[in-house]
Amino acid sequence: MSRRSADVVIAGAGIAGVATAYFLAVRSGVARVVLCDPLPPLTLTSDKSTECYRNLWPNQPMVRLVNRSIDLLEELAGESGNAFGMNRRGYLYATASPERLAALQAGAERAAEFGSGPMRVHRGEAGDPPYSPAAADEWEAAPTGTDLITDQALLQRQFPGISEKTVGALHVRRAGFLSAQQLGAYLLDRARTAGVTLLPRRVVAVRTAGKVTGVTLDDATAIDCGAFVDAAGPMLAPVAGLLGESLPVHSEVHLKVGFRDTLGVFPRDAGLLIWHDPQRLDWSMEEREHLAAADRHDLLGEMPSACHGRPEGGTGSPWVLALWEYHRQVLEPVWPLPVDPLYGEVVIRGLAAMFPAMARYLDHMPQQVVDGGYYTKTVENRPLAGPLQTAGAFVIGALSGFGIMAACGLAELGAAHVTGDPLPEHAAAFTLARYDDPAYQRELATLTETGQI
Repeated sequence: MSRRSADVVIAGAGIAGVATAYFLAVRSGVARVVLCDPLPPLTLTSDKSTECYRNLWPNQPMVRLVNRSIDLLEELAGESGNAFGMNRRGYLYATASPERLAALQAGAERAAEFGSGPMRVHRGEAGDPPYSPAAADEWEAAPTGTDLITDQALLQRQFPGISEKTVGALHVRRAGFLSAQQLGAYLLDRARTAGVTLLPRRVVAVRTAGKVTGVTLDDATAIDCGAFVDAAGPMLAPVAGLLGESLPVHSEVHLKVGFRDTLGVFPRDAGLLIWHDPQRLDWSMEEREHLAAADRHDLLGEMPSACHGRPEGGTGSPWVLALWEYHRQVLEPVWPLPVDPLYGEVVIRGLAAMFPAMARYLDHMPQQVVDGGYYTKTVENRPLAGPLQTAGAFVIGALSGFGIMAACGLAELGAAHVTGDPLPEHAAAFTLARYDDPAYQRELATLTETGQI
């Protein structure tokens, strides 16, 4: 058995673990950080998302956390020459329902109070504020806040082909997408240059004597350390179990389809486009009978809202990434993932509600690639960053469907907990101690699950 020592050992080299290693070593100057994962970095769940970000959230702690995280992403983009292709194309929530449009407006007004930026309304009238179209590949000069658009001509100009049933849309402006792999690679490269050691091993035990004293890896290597960070993504709870602790988290299967939009239906310069309404899919009678016989009644009734997608690739690429969580499957993480063989077709059919020309694919589905991962989340879908019960042990995770956008902000918080550096006001909202607060317990009954979009 070999033996070595470190200041901090991190379990998990997804985006949370890699970002934590970066903030400990590069920003906080921790000399000996060891990052452990039996898999290559960012290959379990972090590379299975649509790689998007936004600062529109329904509560102040999340707005503050993600605003800070986007600040950090912008710093990293600036210093790296935008090595990870960050843009500010935005999120567009489109609806055919006046009631849902009113709810979008109310949500944007509430988020503005929390610091997401001002809301501007575009009705097609002379007194409207100017609307700034999103640049395809830039972010520095883009506006913040939101644009509520009910001007149909403006919608069609900016998002050609959008359904004429659309009564309005909310364009979130401090939002867009980037390359998660390139972001992770940049953070990891900087971290390793600062002394971080990456070991392709699994942490199988955490040694304690009233506090963390070390870990044991799956090759029997013992690492003496004074701090241990559980950043294990979908394996967050089992790793906490090595300390005899439990975490209030669960995991959901989330799939993603990439398809070749050879007909050019999806706007290539758009950001993330979301159909905000429930819908019923337009199956033929024969298809409905076949689905009923196969006991796929989940596809025959009303389907949930939030079918969404974005263009993928540079100039000339026909690829679109799309997601629709039309039923939530909660289970202990297993691999390979359970995959719905109809997932790609269902999502493409769902996108036709927002872009009717997508229905041209129904007779001949385009080339598709389906993959996915687990969204590990707390009951109120607010992530975790802070100490565990065992002295010297910390958790950074439960990043659900917003890992790419929130990882830098959450890792910065986690690193500050580890080093004892000053914490911002919003830090307490992401520790496990919040569940011991009677006021927070009462608030839990009113908190809405913030979702993945």
